[in-house]
Amino acid sequence: MTQKTLHTIGYEGSSIGDFLATLEAVGIDLLIDVRDVPISRKPGFSKTALSGWLQTCDIEYLHLKGLGDPKPGRIAAREGRYDDFRQIFGTHLKSSAAQTDMRRGLDAASKKVACLLCFERDHTHCHRCIVAEEMAHRGGFRLVHLGVQSGLKAKIGKGCERTHDGALALVG
Repeated sequence: MTQKTLHTIGYEGSSIGDFLATLEAVGIDLLIDVRDVPISRKPGFSKTALSGWLQTCDIEYLHLKGLGDPKPGRIAAREGRYDDFRQIFGTHLKSSAAQTDMRRGLDAASKKVACLLCFERDHTHCHRCIVAEEMAHRGGFRLVHLGVQSGLKAKIGKGCERTHDGALALVG
């Protein structure tokens, strides 16, 4: 039997078009958002907007707040205090909310081609790497950390766009 793959991705520095094209190119059909607070200043990446974009691309969206990094962990990571960040998130990961969402994530990822989402482009300084490693350990997944391919949407001519009247459309 082939080992199932679990992907991770960060959207830092990317456009929504290239982000979606990257997911489509890999064949992702489930995006698991592991942000504690799924809002973004970057257009298209807040929970409601992202969910809408993904839906038009036939990619399911699942937000698992319990697997998000709590504010003290985000602050420690932002300040470059990675040992503190890992300790804070490690403690959080033992919580009942995190364990419940870990089980939900494992169940969902076992049925689909799944990808964990957070902001940071570099997975090594992001809590999604810790979540992914724990899911790989428990679920027997092989991990693949993706990077959004800049310009990919233009190269393959495929992806989701807003039309002139603001509606979402699949193009290409």
